[in-house]
Amino acid sequence: MYVMPKEREWRLRAPADPENVKQLSAELGVDPVLATLLVHRGIRTFEEARSFFRPNLSDIHDPFLMKDMDKAVERLEKAVHGNEKVLVYGDYDVDGTTAVALVYSFIRRLTSSVDFYIPDRYDEGYGVSKKGIDWAAENGFRLIITLDCGIKAIDKVEYAASKGIDIIICDHHLPESEIPAAVAVLDPKREDCHYPFDDLSGCGVGFKLVQAYSAKCGIPFESLLPLLDLLVVSIASDLVSVVGENRVLAHFGLKWLNEKPRVGLKAMISLANLEPEHITIDDIVFKIGPRINAAGRMESGRLAVELLTAEDDMTAMSIGTKINDNNNERKSIDREITKEALDMVQNGTCCTSENAVIVYGPEWNKGVVGIVASRLVEAYYKPTFVLTKSNGFITGSARSVRGFDLYDAISSCADLLENYGGHIYAAGLTMREENLAEFASRIDRYVSSHITKEMVTPVIDVDSEINFSQITPKFFRVLKQFQPFGPGNSSPVFLTRNVYDDGNGRKVGPGGQHLKLELIQESQPYHQVSAIAFNMADSFEHIRNGNPVDVCYSIVENYYRGNSTLQLRIKDIHEREDII
Repeated sequence: MYVMPKEREWRLRAPADPENVKQLSAELGVDPVLATLLVHRGIRTFEEARSFFRPNLSDIHDPFLMKDMDKAVERLEKAVHGNEKVLVYGDYDVDGTTAVALVYSFIRRLTSSVDFYIPDRYDEGYGVSKKGIDWAAENGFRLIITLDCGIKAIDKVEYAASKGIDIIICDHHLPESEIPAAVAVLDPKREDCHYPFDDLSGCGVGFKLVQAYSAKCGIPFESLLPLLDLLVVSIASDLVSVVGENRVLAHFGLKWLNEKPRVGLKAMISLANLEPEHITIDDIVFKIGPRINAAGRMESGRLAVELLTAEDDMTAMSIGTKINDNNNERKSIDREITKEALDMVQNGTCCTSENAVIVYGPEWNKGVVGIVASRLVEAYYKPTFVLTKSNGFITGSARSVRGFDLYDAISSCADLLENYGGHIYAAGLTMREENLAEFASRIDRYVSSHITKEMVTPVIDVDSEINFSQITPKFFRVLKQFQPFGPGNSSPVFLTRNVYDDGNGRKVGPGGQHLKLELIQESQPYHQVSAIAFNMADSFEHIRNGNPVDVCYSIVENYYRGNSTLQLRIKDIHEREDII
């Protein structure tokens, strides 16, 4: 089911410094449009461009610059040499399960006294659980390494200590004013941590731990390279910025994923019907990540780790098929709940206010409420909360609009909540049912006083206006080198005005909701450019009748059955005045 989003405003970027563009264009021998893209990314010299286009692993940072890294390595080394049992503990989403798979795979090379633990989404919820600590104590574990969680687990760390268990925390979420009294707390977002890059994924923090351990113990860095396919999956799926250290790690992670993927990811690539050796960040975000996530949403995140640590093709494909089935079930449930939530908003049978969308379905599947929240943001473009009931509490996920700090909004209601966590644009929370009405009222007031008109206007940032004639093979070859794309280094968006379909455009996809077009400009009627426009069938009649449109789009390489073609991925269509 698809709901047309609010009409989006196209916002053309301000021109870059013309002298800088001219100089960079000449030095690199590239189109001024491409030089402009570089300048907008803060790249102004030939050397900076070379570093951008040619990422190098030597550019990643010394892991010992991270606060407590020396303590973490010392404690892990003690555990390995003393043959203590080590438990690798992580969240059930993609970032958490890839992080667990990465650290567990590494430690397994050093000792057989290691296992992993993924909490149950429904029974234990997010983060370090008392049940998990009890399980560790009952099974003789002396050290727990938490990944993608733990920064707020003050009481749980104390509880573990009472059981004789030390904890190393590896997290990337914003800490509170008080830091847990763990043996070591690795989190680049700590105020007292001066690590040069603070936007690592949870898996990224885990990677820095194994990098530091390797450096201390004389393990060659090259032996860590097979772990990078896990790391790029986490970077892409957790939507952390793809700049700085993350860009380097994602670049080499993609290289590894395409050339030598572990058997678990190879199975996912096959089950998602992706072209091997041509995997992109988008493929991870839309195809691989959701499948891995489905394990924790529908069954158990442990399945995902078992897939990612599988050692043979048969095992990987068996687990992968199960996870793929989970994903198909997830999509079906997701569609049902989205329809119910949309009906609630339209009928006024929810807590939705003028400023925010808050819907509550006590029977909804907890594992998909985050996805539903994202769908509602697309439809209504307001901060959105999708809530359900689990273990006697109201729990759920929230998603935001550009520029509105969701985490701060939820923090303002901390006294009403049992637990909460997240980022500026995505968060989770738990509360007692009797607090729901007050929570909805306070969120409404908070949003009303902090949101601006600009925040509730969906915007597409357009990098440059070009003609189709500028999209030459050389132009595209250079553009490809801007990859990997992601937050902070988004795929460039171009605008071309007054274009037509050549008469072969058609509806495609389930229910004919997408458009496959062959676009031309009047000045070059024989220069056709293929385009795909997802969920834009509403414009078909206008286009089919020979009327012009303006389009904004990104340029992608489309692989099908071994063949590669250039394609415009249309982001939005503005219909011009009918001429026929």
